[in-house]
Amino acid sequence: MAETVQSANRAAPARARRTRGAKAPRSKTAATPATPAPAADAETLVGYYRQMLLIRRFEERAARAYTEAKIGGYCHLNLGEEATVVGLMAALRPTDYLFTNYREHGYAIAKGIGADRVMAELYGRSTGVSKGWGGSMHLFDAEARLLGGYGIVGGQVPLAAGAALAVSYKGGDEVVMCHMGDGTTAIGAFHESLNIAGLWNLPVVFVVINNGLGMGTTVENSSAEPELYRRGAAYRMESARVDGTDVVAVRDAARVAVERARAESRPYLLETVSPRLKGHSVVDPARYRSKEEKESLKTADPLARMALDLEEAGILSHDDRDRLDAEIKAEVDAAAAFADESPAPEVSTLFDYTYATPVQGELRRLPADPVFGS
Repeated sequence: MAETVQSANRAAPARARRTRGAKAPRSKTAATPATPAPAADAETLVGYYRQMLLIRRFEERAARAYTEAKIGGYCHLNLGEEATVVGLMAALRPTDYLFTNYREHGYAIAKGIGADRVMAELYGRSTGVSKGWGGSMHLFDAEARLLGGYGIVGGQVPLAAGAALAVSYKGGDEVVMCHMGDGTTAIGAFHESLNIAGLWNLPVVFVVINNGLGMGTTVENSSAEPELYRRGAAYRMESARVDGTDVVAVRDAARVAVERARAESRPYLLETVSPRLKGHSVVDPARYRSKEEKESLKTADPLARMALDLEEAGILSHDDRDRLDAEIKAEVDAAAAFADESPAPEVSTLFDYTYATPVQGELRRLPADPVFGS
């Protein structure tokens, strides 16, 4: 059964926030009443805006660096998804775990990893979060509990369920959050993972970032049920859909999901509708979009909308925004300079992080090495 919930208005953004939810049967543990979300004060809102702006400027600089051949391989950006990124991360504790896909730069920054270390990883430098061996799609930081970006579509979903099983087995109170794109909901690993999470009562929040397109195919043309949060009903799993361009609405919806997973040890499926402003990757010109659609994306830009909301509420003036933008640009420039000046990793370290612990007989042969000895 579906229901529509109108959340309370917050301090600054004036537009209404809507979260649509699909209720599922409760677990054997009694449900904990939802605690009303605190209003977002001016300082909190400015902090969210600053994070969103940092992610935007970082991604724009990454796109530039890619055209300058400073970033190799694939590069997928969070442009247009900044409100979703910041809202989701605001709902997590520092001890909670995060699994994500290859569109993960903003999540790493919002999880507390320095922009300099993220940029250095994109540049393939030894000072990066994955020592320069992961690149854009494979950021990893155990201390920040970012347990990886994954290049295989849906590759992170079973791993997140496994991490949640470990938390449950050890009796911890951590929650695992797992992000994925809308296209992932069509693969077997998605359904298998939700099924096992529901069967075993795992504390995991699956988040579908629905930007409307699986590469270049619309959700409506690829999914018989385009409202993807409804898929949770097949596994008797609580689920909801939220406006991904509203940072406070995303934070509040994510808090409900995370705290329910924490208190009841039950999985949750959250869908955020968050259009991406550019193509699938840096090299995708998005010719499959009409002129009308491209124009409509400009009005959906979460950064521009939040800036207008904050100005109308008297929280952040135009001059304040200009000063903040200059500060952020300087921070991103410094991150790029740090990446430029950092050394490339030594070839001898190529296999150092293949396994977490030593494995007897591990193959460490490079392409030019002889097959049988020297």
